[in-house]
Amino acid sequence: MKILRLTLLLLSCGIAGCTVGPDYHRPEVSLPENWSTSLPDASQATSDPNMATVDLAHWWMAFNDPQLNNIIDNLTRTNLDLQKATARIREARALYGISRAGRWPTLNSQAAFQRSGPSENTFEAQNTPFPTDDRDLFQAGFDATWELDLFGGVRRLTEAATADLQAAYEQRSEILVTLTAEAARHYIEIRSLQQRLDIARKNIDTQTRLVELTRRRFQNGLIGELELNQALTLLATTQARIPLLQAGLSQSLHRLAVLTADPPDAWTTKLSESQALPALIPSIPLALPSELLRRRPDIRRAERQLAAAHARIGVATADLFPRFSLNGTVGLQSQHFSELFQSASTAYTVGPSLRWPIFAGGRIRQTIEVQDARTQQALLNYRQIILVSLEEVENALAAYDRELERYTALSRAVSFNQRSVILANNLFEKGLASFIQVLDAERSLYDVEDQLAQSSQTLQLDLIALFKALGGGWEDNTPQTTALNMNSSPQPVKEENRP
Repeated sequence: MKILRLTLLLLSCGIAGCTVGPDYHRPEVSLPENWSTSLPDASQATSDPNMATVDLAHWWMAFNDPQLNNIIDNLTRTNLDLQKATARIREARALYGISRAGRWPTLNSQAAFQRSGPSENTFEAQNTPFPTDDRDLFQAGFDATWELDLFGGVRRLTEAATADLQAAYEQRSEILVTLTAEAARHYIEIRSLQQRLDIARKNIDTQTRLVELTRRRFQNGLIGELELNQALTLLATTQARIPLLQAGLSQSLHRLAVLTADPPDAWTTKLSESQALPALIPSIPLALPSELLRRRPDIRRAERQLAAAHARIGVATADLFPRFSLNGTVGLQSQHFSELFQSASTAYTVGPSLRWPIFAGGRIRQTIEVQDARTQQALLNYRQIILVSLEEVENALAAYDRELERYTALSRAVSFNQRSVILANNLFEKGLASFIQVLDAERSLYDVEDQLAQSSQTLQLDLIALFKALGGGWEDNTPQTTALNMNSSPQPVKEENRP
């Protein structure tokens, strides 16, 4: 009866036990109220003023480009990095289940048969009145052990596993943000290179006609050999740019195929037809700096890693305190199998046990110090990621703002150069301008058109960088398993919540 009362007392203490180690609270972070660079209005540079406001979760759809949508849809289904991230979620989910299993007793079953034959030459055998014949022993039963979580070590371990699981979800979201931005960047590069190739080929056609005209005028003695060589030089220089543009185009196509887990030439045929760059987006949702803590998955992951490190301080601290366990066995023992299942064959043991480390050479306290240092590192990492995220948004805003001004100026320069080429050719045909003026106008037009194409690409890439910096490209489907208040049990992770 005393053992039963002691067992019940330990059991009640285990259910209502305390939790050692510091409780976690999300750190307060000082953030600016607004961005130092205001978002420019891109409506002056877009050809589609009726485009809708961007949904950050699916920002690429605002470009209204079916090919881009198809690429990212393929990427989200087939990318190998995403599949590895999903496997890591499964791993974290299993570790979470393992940590919760420590709250419950373990129960084992066993059965054995033993035949023994004692020696007749031992002192015991020679001085015992009992026979020394062979003996049989049949055994079957169960044994159970339940380590009571009196000081919350298992609860802290479950708390850490919960945060690790959430961090695994955030890591997958972080990878998704990076991959969607990278896929869009390569697609923009492909369309830009195709556009620049079209510009180069158009100029080659124009310059070829100019060379033929120059050759005829040279043969008729109207101009000298210098003018002909200058025309040939301009044509050859433009032709020399074609292979570089084609090499860049092939590399971008191959990289895009790797992102979608396809062979290198998978997208070469699908994107072989030249197409204009997607229109600029006139309305961009610019969240406040404080929203980055909620939107950016890398910040969310760092905060969950901090929570996990914090909980492991309690796991290490629990080793300073005694561990109480309830142990018991119940089974059947008999020398004859026919009597094994009789009530007289029943045997049992039950009782509590205590284990308390008295001397460990400072190992436990040093382990606590290790976890405390890791928590400090996680806190510093969390703050650093926030600062980096603020920098990325500010840089993207500044780059987009400045490039938009450059794009507008280059657009005007192309119009002026096109008019200059027309005027130079008309004056040359009338003998009022030199051939050098015609060549200069042609060379200037090609250079400015190519710069405009590159500026258009840079604008789109800056816009993609801004969406990435704002944490666009994912939806919040992280399961709600937070259990930072250890007085309540964490909710299990449901299978349907898996990404």
